[in-house]
Amino acid sequence: MDPRSTFKKLLPAAAFMLALAAVPGLQSCSKTDNKATGGATGSALASDAASAVYVAPGKHDEYYSFLSGGFSGQVAVYGIPSGRLLKVIPVFSQNPENGYGYNENTKAMLNTSFGFVPWDDLHHPKLSREDGMTDGRWLFVNGNNTPRIARVDLKTFETAEIIEIPNSAGNHCSPYPTNNNEYVVAGTRFSVPVTPEGKLQDVSLKEYKDKFRGTISFLKVDKEHGDMDLDFQIMVPGFDYDLANGGKGPSNDWIFFTSYNTEKAGTLKEVGASQNDKDYLLCVNWKLAAKYASEGKAKEIPANYAHNKMNHETHTATSTMKKKVRILLPEDCPNMLYLIPVPKSPHGIDVDPTGQYMCVSGKLASVVPVHSFEKMQNAIKNKDYIGDINGIPVLKYESVLQAEVKDVGLGPLHTEFDDKGNAYSSMFVSSEVVKWSLKDFKVKDRIPVYYSIGHLLVMGGDTRKPDGKYLLAMNKITKDRYLPTGPELAQAGQLIDISGEKMKMLLDFPLIGEPHYAQGIAADKIAPKSAKMYKLDDNKHPYATKKEADTKVVKNGNRVDVYMTAIRSHLTPDNIEGIEVGNEVYFHVTNLEQDWDVPHGFAVMGAQNAELLIMPGATNTFKWVPTKTGVFPFYCTDFCSALHQEMQGYARVSAKGSNVPIAFSTGEKKKAM
Repeated sequence: MDPRSTFKKLLPAAAFMLALAAVPGLQSCSKTDNKATGGATGSALASDAASAVYVAPGKHDEYYSFLSGGFSGQVAVYGIPSGRLLKVIPVFSQNPENGYGYNENTKAMLNTSFGFVPWDDLHHPKLSREDGMTDGRWLFVNGNNTPRIARVDLKTFETAEIIEIPNSAGNHCSPYPTNNNEYVVAGTRFSVPVTPEGKLQDVSLKEYKDKFRGTISFLKVDKEHGDMDLDFQIMVPGFDYDLANGGKGPSNDWIFFTSYNTEKAGTLKEVGASQNDKDYLLCVNWKLAAKYASEGKAKEIPANYAHNKMNHETHTATSTMKKKVRILLPEDCPNMLYLIPVPKSPHGIDVDPTGQYMCVSGKLASVVPVHSFEKMQNAIKNKDYIGDINGIPVLKYESVLQAEVKDVGLGPLHTEFDDKGNAYSSMFVSSEVVKWSLKDFKVKDRIPVYYSIGHLLVMGGDTRKPDGKYLLAMNKITKDRYLPTGPELAQAGQLIDISGEKMKMLLDFPLIGEPHYAQGIAADKIAPKSAKMYKLDDNKHPYATKKEADTKVVKNGNRVDVYMTAIRSHLTPDNIEGIEVGNEVYFHVTNLEQDWDVPHGFAVMGAQNAELLIMPGATNTFKWVPTKTGVFPFYCTDFCSALHQEMQGYARVSAKGSNVPIAFSTGEKKKAM
């Protein structure tokens, strides 16, 4: 597979030849090219590399890394440098491993204005911040398909909150927290036919240019608990908004969004959205926007969106439908938005640790332009404009440009930074990572990766003070890297040492798909605060049973409630009779353990959902509607003790109307309730 053929399809002939000439030694994907050049050698995976990533048994990794699961709708947590998979966190997808989205406690987390939506396309994890540094409290992630933002609690590594985003489609350029978690910001990828009054229109697709608009949403974050609330939205031109990142230091009050399809093509965008020589970087003064909203500039309009929260005291999620949102119009809010021309079809926008430079990656460009925040401010002051769009001034490219990094490679996508004044850019088409200097904007090193790198992660690389030790390349294609597994292969992660002048490949390991973006954080910011169990005394689940003596079975009409406990190594009750075909049976299982790493599972033969996985001290509810008569086993699914196999029981199901009395026992029968 030659990347040049892929790139040629993306570019007109003349542009392809120009880009190809800019990068000598373009890498191919053949096994014979499996040697690092320029920054590493064929011995990159020698014994010194193995020792650099070796984490001895019983020892811990230096870093957590949080990788988006893309089409899996989940977040994957890997230890770095070992590359060990530590956990998969279900967010927008049902997960049979622990019953998330299946059990009665968590179903509400996946509620939307469209109804129950048990899947989404999760693209971008972002860690919460304090003074521009990651604080290890929460992880914000986006749902791209049915627009949603979720918050993961990093004490429990569980999804704590999901809020739907109205007036949006393809919630891609999100979620980006400001430097003290004042807001999490989300932008629409696909523009939609929404009026300034917030009404979604049924219009002909031929009216795309006139009727379609985009929105940028600002979710206020509670500083103590992390709870989100949709404060206001900004209506923006009907482009496609791709990625975003916030400023820091001098640019602290700003957030930047790449956009493409400034042509407003409504069909065959690979051609229609590549006509203009330049697209735009949207620059938003978020503090000024918040000020306008607080002063009443925002118009309140009807909306319909779900806000879902998990209560860790009741261990149960609730869903609330919100009915209004406030919208700011650029023409009513001077100095709030500006546009900067950038290379066509831009993807990543990354701000260096000083907050002075904004680096834009144009997928069809052979350079990485670096814009100066200081020059941007001067251009605004001097009104150095070339026009406006929907009341938004367009700044001159040359007036804001600090430098163009040349000879970087083909298909630049993302850039992150180290602690020594260097930047690292991923090159999708030429399959390499390129290191360049923020001092002279010249390439210093390059290393091939296998194959077709998308995003790359430097630990803390988007903060004020990156760690600058490791870089993780997340590659879209693996080909021959691992044992074949049929037509579908895992994506590839490659860990690179960036502590010296030359980059060195350390480790190559498969990733669950599909990683689009990642965040890395020192383990000591999270591990000491990690929850080990839930206190049983604090359990406020309405059906919690805190001691075996209180277990019972209650039948009320067609509903049967089983108040059950689980402890090594039995379930109470473990014999139940009096259930009838068609009854709605709710097993409310409380894990009585108060020991770390002793969850219990629960499953029933023939149930049409999934299992439960109940953490120590928690209560979860399992719904079962039996469809036939018989005696049905239930059991603990999570290996918990030497007598785990014995942790089981039976539910007898009789015909409808048989009037078999309720009876239940563990060892001896209890009185019917």
